[in-house]
Amino acid sequence: MHSEILAQEGYTAVSVAESPTRELFPGIRVRHLWTGPSGASANVLEMDAGTSWPRRDVHEPGPEEVYVVAGTFNDGARDYPAGTFLHAPAGSWHVPGTATGCTLFVFYPEG
Repeated sequence: MHSEILAQEGYTAVSVAESPTRELFPGIRVRHLWTGPSGASANVLEMDAGTSWPRRDVHEPGPEEVYVVAGTFNDGARDYPAGTFLHAPAGSWHVPGTATGCTLFVFYPEG
């Protein structure tokens, strides 16, 4: 084993199950995992079946990157099953929702 790996500055490991949960909207929760020094952040978003964002989700100030971990995610235009990666450039928008429920890994490279 190389225990010195864990001593490297900035090296981080977080358990999703132990991350605090914050409800964004009814049935939609976020678990914040990490924020970098430049503002980049990593989160897990959990959406119950039949939920959706109440308005457009505009990607500002930078892009949003989503990986569908479980379930089926809908961006307001089409469904994306588990295993799908989406990149939404800065200034773009969607209306997140799910008929079945889903878990997403969401990364904001620019905060």
